[in-house]
Amino acid sequence: MTRLVVVSNRVAPIQEGEPTAGGLAAGVLDALRAKGGIWFGWSGEVVAADPKPASEHTVGPISLFTVDLSRADYDQFYRGFANGTLWPILHDQIGHAHFEWADFAGYRRVNELFARSLAPLVRPDDLVWAHDYHLLCLAESLRRSGLSNRMGLFLHTPFPAPAVFMTNPAHGELVRAMCQFDLLGFQTETDRVAFVDYVLRQAGGVAAGADRISAFDRVVRTGVYPIGVHVAEVRAHAEMPANRRLATRLRASLPEGEMILSVDRLDYSKGLTRRFAAFERFLEMFPQHQGQVTFLQIAPPSRSDVEAYREIRAELEGQAGRINGRFAEVDWTPLRYLNKGFARNVLMPLYAQAQIGLVTPLRDGMNLVAKEYVAAQDPEDPGVLVLSQFAGAARELDAALLVNPYDSAGMAMALDRGFSMAAEERRERHAAMLAVMRRNSLDAWRDRFEADLQGV
Repeated sequence: MTRLVVVSNRVAPIQEGEPTAGGLAAGVLDALRAKGGIWFGWSGEVVAADPKPASEHTVGPISLFTVDLSRADYDQFYRGFANGTLWPILHDQIGHAHFEWADFAGYRRVNELFARSLAPLVRPDDLVWAHDYHLLCLAESLRRSGLSNRMGLFLHTPFPAPAVFMTNPAHGELVRAMCQFDLLGFQTETDRVAFVDYVLRQAGGVAAGADRISAFDRVVRTGVYPIGVHVAEVRAHAEMPANRRLATRLRASLPEGEMILSVDRLDYSKGLTRRFAAFERFLEMFPQHQGQVTFLQIAPPSRSDVEAYREIRAELEGQAGRINGRFAEVDWTPLRYLNKGFARNVLMPLYAQAQIGLVTPLRDGMNLVAKEYVAAQDPEDPGVLVLSQFAGAARELDAALLVNPYDSAGMAMALDRGFSMAAEERRERHAAMLAVMRRNSLDAWRDRFEADLQGV
């Protein structure tokens, strides 16, 4: 039987019989359990000496293989090129990007390390499924190692317009390497078209069919595979009594009244500073909500060893203090900012308790928080999703209140509209979004990509 070989920057810890976090982990685990296969990636360990050979850990039919990174590899591959260059450019945040050829060399070196460690483990009929921006050069490295397997890449981030992507001086080498995959998957049609446009206009490629391009002596298939969530599972977790007790304790620490909830990694692409400014504008423009509405922002720290992330944390803390100093009363603190993470079993019932889910990234590949918020709601009395038009989820969840995250007044008006929306309209919008999410479920995402890769 054909096995699935999943390659990602990190390998999620798996314990038999225990739930796993959402997104990538939940999306591929069922397929790996059904067929058997390999999950390969970085261990998360940074070592002083040269990395040891890949270590193996088996859970049922799944073999987990991990490799360590040296300090130089971590600094140049992970901190340098992947997150210092690619991440901001892919999210249209070129002001945060910096480029060094040494970092790109480190990026290539780690892709080679992954390929060199993985190649002996791959059987001739295995399907290789790589994930995300860390591994754009993996197929090229694997093919140099002699593998001719079918290989696919799914990009969880957006893909920017060619002019933005070309601000990265290594853009040509990256696209040449990406075209060594047989199937390239994107979150939205906008992302797919941006990549195809680059290949056709900048790399001398030609169209070879509705979803295929010919470039660098290869034919590559492209497709759109919007990642989803397990809708019924999210709702079940939101209703589970044990989970609700934990969320109720957190909710009880807030003032009585209505709640706006946002959950994001602490990242400049999430638009947190603009979101705080929009909430302040909301309190200014609609003073009737003062004392009645609390905004809870959960933002666990991310990449704290990168200067840009330390700066945004300090800026948010300053904004939160200023907003609370301006509007707070003895018995009401308008903005609660928690710079820590919570387990998903706490978040799901908390989503269900929030009257408004505020999800306003400046740019995002999909944003599963938006989908989890909708799935967690009580269908008879659902809350309102206020969603950035620049999140990939906006292509599917157009029944949300779509906003421009650069427009603080527009966001403020959307919040006011959400709180005043009639129950019938809330139910209609929620039902429309649920219908789309059930069609584009996590299972559908995984099965479609795997079937297309099998059929290449």
